Amino acid sequence: MTPIVECIPNFSEARRPEVVDQIVAAASVPGVKILDRSSDLDHNRTVLTFAGSPDAVELAAFRVIQKAAALIDMNVHTGEHPRIGATDVVPFVPISGVTMSECVEMARRLGQKVGSELNIPVYLYEAAALRPERTNLEVIRKGQYEGLKVDVQTNPERKPDFGPANLGAAGATVIGARAPLVAFNVYLTTSDVSIAKTIARAVRQSSGGFRFVKAAGFLVEGRAQVSMNLTDYRQTPLARVIETIRREALRYGVGIHHSELVGLIPQEALLDAAVWYTQLDQFSPEQVLETRLAAASTAQEAGGLEEDGTIPVRFTKQIDSDSGRAVFLDALSAAIPAPGGGSAAAYAGAMGAGLVSMVAGLTIGRKKYVAEEDRMKTILVESEQLRAELNAAVAQDAAAFEDVMAAFRLPRDTPEQARQRADKIENATLNAARVPLSVTRKALRVMELGAIVTASGNLNAISDGASGAALARAALTAAGTNVRINVNSLVDKASGSLLLAELKKIETQALTLESEIRKSLETRAGFIF
Repeated sequence: MTPIVECIPNFSEARRPEVVDQIVAAASVPGVKILDRSSDLDHNRTVLTFAGSPDAVELAAFRVIQKAAALIDMNVHTGEHPRIGATDVVPFVPISGVTMSECVEMARRLGQKVGSELNIPVYLYEAAALRPERTNLEVIRKGQYEGLKVDVQTNPERKPDFGPANLGAAGATVIGARAPLVAFNVYLTTSDVSIAKTIARAVRQSSGGFRFVKAAGFLVEGRAQVSMNLTDYRQTPLARVIETIRREALRYGVGIHHSELVGLIPQEALLDAAVWYTQLDQFSPEQVLETRLAAASTAQEAGGLEEDGTIPVRFTKQIDSDSGRAVFLDALSAAIPAPGGGSAAAYAGAMGAGLVSMVAGLTIGRKKYVAEEDRMKTILVESEQLRAELNAAVAQDAAAFEDVMAAFRLPRDTPEQARQRADKIENATLNAARVPLSVTRKALRVMELGAIVTASGNLNAISDGASGAALARAALTAAGTNVRINVNSLVDKASGSLLLAELKKIETQALTLESEIRKSLETRAGFIF
């Protein structure tokens, strides 16, 4: 198994994107992949996620700390989030082929290097902590940069594990090793930050709430926010915490406006939440489409499909344990008939709907777009429904194709068998045309919503709205191709002609929408075509 370590450094900067760009660039080390970058202006904080081989990740971590120290002055830094340094915290997380002990060694080795070569005070936390009281990050960050700057020179208890006992402009850095963490924020339908702080006290472990939950209340973009870290989502599930927040909020006459993820989340955590909310008591991770598709790809590459073409259980379990998520693109590129163009069309449409949702969400709650608030809320609900339906169509298209193949495998030794086989082939082929036609309908609606958010949504996300519409247009074109090829295979041309007539009407409407979106880009953002 390839050794993979994840690193999630947090930097005290978000309002100067040119500075963040330089820090991210410093992580570009051979053997390291940048997975995510998330900045919050109110917190004035950026979270970077990268992964790779242990040696490469350790080197990348040192380089980003070095770069941040050169570019960020903590003496002038302000932000909602607690912090003590330019590079505030650097956790290492074992992903595969690496133990927690090895990550601890990485953290301690890096801490010593940062302390001696960069002259930055370093504190070790979580599994790498040298002192039990420093296991918890909030203990180390007590007083923040301003308080620690004074205490570290006079209080022996605040002496760093490595580096000098005084804070310069780069502050101090906390380095450690931990299990995967979920950083999750819940925004309330109020600007009263005291309510968020009260709810945070109710759910966090240190105040008698849930184990493995750290929480605080902030005012972010005019809304009260409950900001959380779930340090063990397996023992304290995300859904349980969210529902407690919902119930606590109702006590004060408010609700949940929306929530957000900071950085990445293990698929398992989201699946657990979905299972909890939908009450799928008999659910198995092997029922996830993408998991099975990736398992099929893995099995085929290894020559491990069963005689009947099914996927051996061992491959599904391997994917679950190795990465926690399946790779649809790998399944798509495999030399097997399904998933194919129809599934890819649906997936593109779902991505388009996701971008429309994103722009609507970025418009909601902004004072500049208060006149569009209600319409954007309606769009968000519909685009999320379309995203779910198009995502489901990925499997529906693959299943429709399998039905056609199953019909062709039917016996035709007698006239009756031949007749039944022909009827089933016809019916299955007709259905295989109807599924992608349904995708074109949904993709057209995504384009319509994309045109609206491009015309009146958050101007800073106008390209995302147009990109969502473009993906939906690609979905429509690809799905239309699959409609036509299946219609051409029908014996009954009359039924096929009805499908083609509807398809042509949809394609004509799509051309009009393309023109509208282009005009919005020209007038609102000055695009030149």
